[in-house]
Amino acid sequence: MNDNHDTGTDYIEKPVSGAAATGNPGPGVETLLTIAGSDPGGGAGIQADLRVFGHYGFYGLSVLTAVTAQNTQAVDAVYPLKAEQVAAQLQSVLADFRPVAVKTGMLAEPEIVEMVAAAISEGRTGTLVVDPVLASSAGPSLSSRPGRLAARLAAVLLPACYVVTPNLAEAAALTGRPVETLKDARTAARLLVEEMGAGAACVTGGHLSGEPTDVVYDGVELETVPGKRIAGGPFHGTGCLFSAALAANLARGYTLMLAVTGAKDLTETAISQAAGPGGGMRIPWLAPGQLEPGGPRH
Repeated sequence: MNDNHDTGTDYIEKPVSGAAATGNPGPGVETLLTIAGSDPGGGAGIQADLRVFGHYGFYGLSVLTAVTAQNTQAVDAVYPLKAEQVAAQLQSVLADFRPVAVKTGMLAEPEIVEMVAAAISEGRTGTLVVDPVLASSAGPSLSSRPGRLAARLAAVLLPACYVVTPNLAEAAALTGRPVETLKDARTAARLLVEEMGAGAACVTGGHLSGEPTDVVYDGVELETVPGKRIAGGPFHGTGCLFSAALAANLARGYTLMLAVTGAKDLTETAISQAAGPGGGMRIPWLAPGQLEPGGPRH
């Protein structure tokens, strides 16, 4: 068991299998799919996901789960779509495309979770990354039934995913245990995999006091990925950016730890040069062509 992550490139763990390793069959650009809510301010949700996908050179697909009224200062309203409306979008997308990887974000209601899990089980999608979004960066819940939503995420979507990426509060909601310290995060990562069926877990440490250390567990190795605390916050959409970058790195064929460290590096770079287009939280920003996306740490 290795609790300290060596940031070199001489480690190899379980490789990504299936579509994430082989890519889409036939000629054409590879696609990634986000299933998430809309943020009209552009800092999070499908807008942020598609921006990241494009940064990595993938063609981004999107299935909308909810319309929100929000900006960098507040979430004013949330309007979930009906499960059948989400299902119709997903059916149309998967009838024409074969995404290399799928990332879920805000699923809003338990019925949408059930529908997405059923669609994933049909095997027409690539590697699944679950970002179990329950609340916005501004604090309000993004579901009318957050407890039920967390329960259905844990029961039907986690067992289908390659990796789940909760922050501390989301890990607590999924496991039913307090998650406030690095030790708690290690325990939660184990529970998410060993008892709840996720293929792997990356409990992100942005809300830890002190160093923002992530905990990654794949069922064999428990590793930590240290980060650096960047001044200038609060920031909006960091979780969406990280999980979208992780999905893109997995789609490139990276092993789990390389995908995580690449996504963390990209996120830290974006936070370090965050933009302030509105009057509230700052938005992590990556200028086009500025960074070779997702490379491993050296």
